[in-house]
Amino acid sequence: MAELGTLTAARYGKDLVRVCRVVRDGDKHYVAEYTVRIMLEGEIETSYTEADNSCVVATDTILAKTSPHVLDPPTFALHLALHFVSKYKHIHKCFVDIISLKWSRIEVDGKPHKWSFVRDGDEKGLVECGVDATGGVENAKATLRVGLKDLLVLKSSGSAFEKFYRDENTTLGEVADRMFSTSVALWYNIALPPNTPLSIDNLGAIAKELDFATIASNVRRDVLETFATDESASVQATQYKTLQKFLASCPAISSAEMSLPNKHYIPVNLSPFGLDNGLGYEGGAEVFHPVADPSGLITCTVTRK
Repeated sequence: MAELGTLTAARYGKDLVRVCRVVRDGDKHYVAEYTVRIMLEGEIETSYTEADNSCVVATDTILAKTSPHVLDPPTFALHLALHFVSKYKHIHKCFVDIISLKWSRIEVDGKPHKWSFVRDGDEKGLVECGVDATGGVENAKATLRVGLKDLLVLKSSGSAFEKFYRDENTTLGEVADRMFSTSVALWYNIALPPNTPLSIDNLGAIAKELDFATIASNVRRDVLETFATDESASVQATQYKTLQKFLASCPAISSAEMSLPNKHYIPVNLSPFGLDNGLGYEGGAEVFHPVADPSGLITCTVTRK
């Protein structure tokens, strides 16, 4: 049968690869648990058009054991991507996504235990990395996005919503003080050092210069402190202030974006029982009904000037 179309894009790899690594430093251990996706592009057309698998490279997890950067998710993602474009001449691009789970040390008598950990919440770290070696491995370029998701926060005061647009379809009442809860998801783009060539050998120097762990810690601090202290006029206003703080505290961040679903807590009408539950404009309710959906969804991207 005559072919009516031509192959214009192709990418393959492995998704939902789960791996846990323990790094043992004497009697002190470090734990990393990841879900990884690796996708490859390059001279792989014949595997589609001619059923020729000789160009198909297996995408396994062996580097979780051999990489010295496994405890640093952004650097580990760069190592994985550089590995594939360096080792296989016909692979020109590699895309690595990592979701990391949060394991924190258990405190015993006020001190962090050396090898015992607790999953303290559903918060997850995110990395998206793409390495392009189309112009040769020695000229490889990378894009790097880091973030987090499922960071659930709530404040019982310090949030209002009023003076919004009203028309004949508006039923929402204005309120000067309300419950504000959201599940934070965010990304920030990091510019790699321009004067350090991107290579496996230089990853240690790149990681040292950028200090991804400090950036992540500062971003998380900015999220929580702004959420807690901002007298929020709206989710939009608080979101924008937070992203501006990212740019101030982390010079390596070129842009950042955030998605905040508004987790609604509806004050319960207790007047049938002769009880006042603060349903008016001034707020002050104490009993709420948590509602999963529908919810508001507020997104924003801020780019450095």
